[in-house]
Amino acid sequence: MVERGGGVVKDFMHRYLEVVPLETTAAAAAERMGVKRIGCLLVESHDPKRGPLGILTEMDLVRKVLATGLDPTVTMVDRVMASPILTISGDRSMLDASHVMETNHVRHLCVVETGEIVGIISVRDLVRSFVDAESGPICDLEKVYRPLSILMATTLATIPSDASLLAAAQLMREKRIGSLLTTEAGEIVGIVTERDLVWKGLASNRHTGSTHVGAVMSSPLLSIDVNRTIRDASKEMAEQGVRHLTVTENGKIVGVLSVRDLVKMVSVRDRPRFLGQT
Repeated sequence: MVERGGGVVKDFMHRYLEVVPLETTAAAAAERMGVKRIGCLLVESHDPKRGPLGILTEMDLVRKVLATGLDPTVTMVDRVMASPILTISGDRSMLDASHVMETNHVRHLCVVETGEIVGIISVRDLVRSFVDAESGPICDLEKVYRPLSILMATTLATIPSDASLLAAAQLMREKRIGSLLTTEAGEIVGIVTERDLVWKGLASNRHTGSTHVGAVMSSPLLSIDVNRTIRDASKEMAEQGVRHLTVTENGKIVGVLSVRDLVKMVSVRDRPRFLGQT
């Protein structure tokens, strides 16, 4: 039986780490993420004994490079990476990891053993652990009527498909979100995410001021009915390799669900326990 709360960090972490030199450009880092199909890179120090110096994520590239108009071909990763690196011990619970992520507004944590970074976990790993658990916050939520209606964001952030990638990145940064629904003639036709901006825009060296969102958006939309379960939503995201789903009711879009919404709700429900042990 999987323990309440989804197990411990070392059971869900990824041990393979992608590391790039300090001299790597933002454009090259974006290309590396796209090729490897990953959402973050570690940045190594000039001193190999120090271990990684920072971490660079899709969110960093969107909010610190694209949204600010920096030239990704000359901007080095050390200018926009997060440092020092947030870490967690491999023997801590995944619930504890969710609190660290939520408190620090990040989607990745490096895992340490005996003072060295040995792996990494993401919000998607958290969701997988919570959904696999035979008891815990996700199981409790499944007993609630239409749990997706509680978890989803009901305020739909949109952007016209002919808006620029720069405008999309700036709106994501302003609203502190990772996706926007795209519209044409007032109708929702797709979704653009941070991953789309990085993998299809930045990595392809598209001009952010003149390239339209429609060139990188994902369409048609992947949706799930509001009456489905949290496990259904998590399985759909995992199978499709996405972090967002639109939620529909009677065929109409009524919200957007992200992996981070799932983690946030779990953290909120577990906060009394977490605060009681800290």
